[in-house]
Amino acid sequence: MTQPAPVTPLSSSGFQPWSDALQAALADANIPTLLMVLVHLTGSSEWLGERYQCTKVRGIDDHDTGGLEPEIQQEVRDAAHAAICAWKQGTAPQLQQADPDLLMQMVHASLGENVPLSYSNMVAAGLGLDAEFALDQQGQFQVPAGFQVVVIGAGVAGICAAIRMKKAGVPFVVIEKNDEVGGTWHENRYPGAGVDTPNHIYSFSFAKHDWSRYFALQEEIQNYFEGVATDYGIREHIRFNTRVESARYDESTARWNIALRDAQGQPGTLVADMLLSAVGLLNVPKMPDIPGIDQFKGRCFHTARWPQDLDVRGKRVAVIGNGASAMQVVPAIVDEVAHLTVFQRSRQWAAPFAKFKKEVPASVRLLLREVPFYQEWYRQRLSWIFNDRIHHSLQKDPDWPHPERAINKYNDRQRIHFTDYIKEQLGARQDLLPSVLPDYPPFGKRMLMDNGWYRTMARDDVTLVTGGIQRISEHGVVTDQGVEHEVDIIVIATGFDAVNMLSSFQLFGRGGQSIREAWADKGAQAFYGVAIPGFPNFFAFAGPNTALGHGGSVVALLEAQVRYAMGLMQKALATCQGRFEMEVRRDVHDEYNERVQQAHDRMIWTHKGMSNWYRNAQGRVVAPTPFRNDDYWQWLRATDLAHYHLRPMQGAARPAQAVKSQDEVPA
Repeated sequence: MTQPAPVTPLSSSGFQPWSDALQAALADANIPTLLMVLVHLTGSSEWLGERYQCTKVRGIDDHDTGGLEPEIQQEVRDAAHAAICAWKQGTAPQLQQADPDLLMQMVHASLGENVPLSYSNMVAAGLGLDAEFALDQQGQFQVPAGFQVVVIGAGVAGICAAIRMKKAGVPFVVIEKNDEVGGTWHENRYPGAGVDTPNHIYSFSFAKHDWSRYFALQEEIQNYFEGVATDYGIREHIRFNTRVESARYDESTARWNIALRDAQGQPGTLVADMLLSAVGLLNVPKMPDIPGIDQFKGRCFHTARWPQDLDVRGKRVAVIGNGASAMQVVPAIVDEVAHLTVFQRSRQWAAPFAKFKKEVPASVRLLLREVPFYQEWYRQRLSWIFNDRIHHSLQKDPDWPHPERAINKYNDRQRIHFTDYIKEQLGARQDLLPSVLPDYPPFGKRMLMDNGWYRTMARDDVTLVTGGIQRISEHGVVTDQGVEHEVDIIVIATGFDAVNMLSSFQLFGRGGQSIREAWADKGAQAFYGVAIPGFPNFFAFAGPNTALGHGGSVVALLEAQVRYAMGLMQKALATCQGRFEMEVRRDVHDEYNERVQQAHDRMIWTHKGMSNWYRNAQGRVVAPTPFRNDDYWQWLRATDLAHYHLRPMQGAARPAQAVKSQDEVPA
């Protein structure tokens, strides 16, 4: 069992104040998490007994009491205080190792529900028990002279890849178009921007943070990623203010030739043995095709390009769109503007968001920061609650009698719950219900978190306009009914070009084929969402069918994808004893993507009548994954070279070959 860093015992004068602060903080502790800390520190399975069995979490609440009686809660707090104080004074944790059965017994006791045994490996990695996920245990790669990896983008995936390559001793360069790291968090600085995933899991497993809020806003998230880049020493490897214009694969050398352009417009080139795309899914703002949009006399911009000098006070503001960005920005500015007009094309489901803007109490921050295993187990709880827990409810029931409103009985219960919530939020403005209540099943589009959207729509100084837009005039927005709404500012909140992946630079693979040509017939496809036939030595993070439509942490997903690419690189270097050409097999790729679509055929995003940004022009679902997170994680963890053609690139040339293995593509 990986242990926390050794502590320096406090002096007698310093220990008592610390002990008193801990005791006070434990009054606000999450009891299920505290029970797991006790198991680690004492080594006793007593804390997993029936007396301490927690009840099932309802919804997305932290369920701090665990459903235990007050006297049992206090018993846990008192025992934890004694055990934590003993640890602080030098007593080593007693649980030295944990097998999968014990880990899942702990998970069950903590969550009060059965979690698939297959989750044990993910839990182990999250607790620091997987050598390949623990940075400090990662060995050096056998890298030949001149070998170099180029990473495009310094967002979440790019930062993660850079850190792991530096730890592994792999030479690399990161190309970043902005003047700072952070990717989407650096670019999206509109009012109200923040996470809709708890930031204790929207963070790297290897870089914990003392978060001030349960769901952080943009500035704190951006500061976190900037700090990680600095702390792990990767800034010197990043070329800021530089764009990748194109990347072309040279079959004769098995290298990528990359064309760059800096902020002054000067061209440049790089050569890479491996090319990693970390440009992300929400990278290219999607502007609506509305006549006259360039004729507007006021300020008009996409949310991802929010002017930092903009003052909306006393202005008439129009917001076009009502997706995730709009649901954040609209409630954030409504108190400042003179009037707000929202142009809505379709209705959205949004879930209650009790922890919106809620600060983490100082007492809880102390526990998360200083108590061994506390944050790690708190993360495990969140990972299940916000992860695959609802996956089963998104499967179509062919015998369900009301497909017009839901896809199964669970989904119907969700519809009733969310409908009641919307009615409650509208208050006296029930007349708005037909305009805001979706006519499709919950989760048929991305489920949003309610930042106060429905309450805002009910205000007197807000106008909700449904239907289409005919054009934009010099002074406002004209609807398809010919009604002009005069405004001073137009905010475009129509999201990103998520379906047209890898569109921020030109990519040419084997034989000069572009990625657009490769994807012309069916749209974006990749093996495990990261590897594409005809594009050797190239991996795309956050690629096709990897978005988390049913829940989970994209940071955890990207960590797994980075580790997968790194694992393949390490094995290829060792197998070929130097440089290599590695390309995913076409049959493996096609079989996997056939299963992706078959799985989607059983899920809500292909439900009859559904329209969402997850699907491309051919009707294929190309954005979210249909698989459970634990299944996907296990597949990536295997790093099976048998899925690839591998050719050594030094010495006598040999034909491309697939490494022999008994493993097949996971079902």
